[in-house]
Order: sequence, then structure tokens, then C-alpha cells
Amino acid sequence: MLRIVFMGSDAIALPALNWLAAEGRALAEIVGVFTQPDRAAGRGQKVQPNEIKLWAEARGLPVLQPQKFGGAEGLQLANFRADLTLVMAYGHILKQDVIDTPRLGTLNLHTSVLPKYRGASPIQTAIVCGDTETGVTLMRMVLKLDAGPVADVERVVIEPLDTALTVEAKLAQACVPLLARCLPAIAGGTQPFMAQNEAAVTFCRRHEKSDGVVDFQAPAAQLAARINGLMPWPGCSVVINGQVVKLGLADALAGHASARPGEVVGSDAEGLLVGSGAGMLRLRLLQRPGGRMLPAADFLRGMPVAVGTSLPSLPMPPLVAREPFPRVKV
Repeated sequence: MLRIVFMGSDAIALPALNWLAAEGRALAEIVGVFTQPDRAAGRGQKVQPNEIKLWAEARGLPVLQPQKFGGAEGLQLANFRADLTLVMAYGHILKQDVIDTPRLGTLNLHTSVLPKYRGASPIQTAIVCGDTETGVTLMRMVLKLDAGPVADVERVVIEPLDTALTVEAKLAQACVPLLARCLPAIAGGTQPFMAQNEAAVTFCRRHEKSDGVVDFQAPAAQLAARINGLMPWPGCSVVINGQVVKLGLADALAGHASARPGEVVGSDAEGLLVGSGAGMLRLRLLQRPGGRMLPAADFLRGMPVAVGTSLPSLPMPPLVAREPFPRVKV
């Protein structure tokens, strides 16, 4: 049986952890958990544990929450005498000696089909780029960002009305068959690892509030993908009748070639119709300041938008590149 230390800080890992603690328990045992320190969250900014800590504590597992991963934490990791460290959405950079501590090294679950979208926001970036599928990659961790050799990939479909939230849920579940396939071979020393194709590498970055802008000169399909991919964070918004309105869901329609980019041409049963650089953008979910995210029909009853209204455009910062983005200090 594999002794596994898990490192992660996001609820996306819960299906994998639940599988390891149930169906996978004959194969592996989680002996300890590293996760981020408790943070202030919610409207009241109350300090509270993340869901990984709550999951581990409910099962009586040792939980370590270092602010930084240094020498003391390396010793604590060694004391677990783990065969393998499994990492998913942890939030700390690990040094080589930490990566090499377990007998079988350190593996990472990365939410893209590598070598695409190395970096901090692969789920959102895949949607924004209009991809029709993405996946979870199980790879061996190395010092270089998301560059380790790959064991296997579990793919999922991106539907036209998927958002970052719905795709994240699919990817969370996709971790289970991926681990079920790979862990027996890893334990037996027979799992092959393939080097990534460096010629096909792309990078994504951590998003900022300033990324949530819309340039109606772009094609409707591109705009819908951006709105959906950046939902819920940072969320795209536009100014309508002098108010900043958050956009929660959109899709693209053909036609209305005469509509100017940003021009409101009307509405249908599903959304508010706005001209773009190519095709028609349909805004399905909208939220006014202080309000709730509403279907377009409900939104328009409380805040009518006249046909011919012009919505302003702003340049959209790039979210993917062939080279790593400069690291921003926070």
C-alpha cells in the first residue's frame, strides 16, 4: 500500500481525496496533509479553514499549514515516511529536495492537457480560448513550472455554456479515473512517463480585476468564451445606462451583420442581444450593482435597456502567451 502525503488548498481536490479514502484505500493511504493557512473569507472576512483542512481533520489526519515551505517543513514531510507526495492546487513552490523526499517522488494533478496552459489559471484560459475540451494531467513534478513528464491525461468536454465553475466541477471528478488507472502502475514501478512537447507549450497567468473587460470589436464567439471563462472571477462587466453591470453567462449567434459593435439590438427569450465584430453576442445572465445575478428577462424588467444603446468597449488584456508571464508581486 502506498503511503501518500497530500498537498493542496482547494476543494477541486475533494473527489480525488474521497476516492483515496474509500474505493482507493486498498491501494493507498493518506498519512498527512499540507494546506494553506486559514484565511479571512466571506462578507464578514472571518478567518476560517479551507475545505481540504476540514476534510483532513474530519478523518483525524495530521494537518500542517506553513506560511512558507522551508527546512522545518521538509523535515516534517520526511517524518511521514511517505512513498509519494500528491499535489493539487497547493499554492506553495516546492524546492528540489522536497520534491525528491518521498521514495517515488512528487506527482501533480494539473487542470489542463499539458503542454497547453502551464501556470495559474488553466481552467479559465481553456474556456476563454474557445477550446472544446480540456483535462487533468498527472505529471511528475520538477522545478520548472508544470514542465514535468506526463503519466496520463483524463479529458473532459467544454460545452458552449460552460463556465469556469462547471468545468472545474468536471475536472474535479476526472481526477478519480485518472488516479484509479495510474496509481497501481506507479506503485508497481511500471507507469511510463512521457516528456512534454516543448514546441507546443503555452502559458497562462493569475487573473486580475482589470481582465474583466469586453471589447465589442471582437467576434461574438470570442466574447462569449471570455465572459464564461472568467465567471466567477474576475467576472466581466460593461457599463449600461451609467451602471457597471456584471456579466455571468453569454453565447454567440449568427446574423445581424448591420449591428455596430456594442450596439444593443433587442432581446429574445434567452438574453440581451448586442452587436460585435462578427455575429451577435447574447448576454444571458446579468447583475446590477448590489443585486443578484439574474436571467436577462428578469434583469431587463428591473433595468430596461433601450434598443440602440451603445455599450463601451475596452481593450482586453491577453491571458495566454508562448513564454511565461512576468511574476507579479502581491
